[in-house]
Amino acid sequence: MAVSFDLFGTLVDVSYPENPARAVAAELDARGVAVPDDWDDAYREVHIDAPDGAEVPLPAHVSAALASRGVDAPNNAPRHAVVSAFDPDVTTRPGAREAVAAAAARGPVGLLSNCSVPELVGRTLVRADIARDDFDAITTSVACGWRKPHPDAFTTVAGALGVDVSDLIHVGDDPETDGGITELGGTFVDVADVPLSAFPAWLEDRWG
Repeated sequence: MAVSFDLFGTLVDVSYPENPARAVAAELDARGVAVPDDWDDAYREVHIDAPDGAEVPLPAHVSAALASRGVDAPNNAPRHAVVSAFDPDVTTRPGAREAVAAAAARGPVGLLSNCSVPELVGRTLVRADIARDDFDAITTSVACGWRKPHPDAFTTVAGALGVDVSDLIHVGDDPETDGGITELGGTFVDVADVPLSAFPAWLEDRWG
């Protein structure tokens, strides 16, 4: 048995740009990239044909959006712009540290996060009251290539934790994405039903 946690909306809350397209545009402009006049439209359009459930890294999307308007962005400017635009303010949710510690006391514990922004999970953990070292494995959609509820997202973290996916307890806040673990025989714990503060007791009853 192992436990994995969702990050955003489960263990932490973070601030996001009110207008992501404009935030990215400002960072591109600061790096000397000529932002198209119709950038809002370009940002919203689909430019990369990805399989269902696959993660498209946001820098790749931004590069493709610029290229669709004939704009070249050298020196990895899209990645740097995206990372800067989504630099987070972080609030650790009540009970998060205790929930992770309770899981770690009983077996391997992982983090499984849908996130299209490189470095965002790492930057978030640096600013949270939980740390990278609190987890035996960290799996992000931008790294593994698949977003929850795609089965490969769950099997990736389960494999990294050394358990069968059916032996994975996944804690999250979104039944549509995090709840996908149940299709693979695992267990979903919705923080709306079992708050983080109550998770150690839930785990004690379940696991002993």
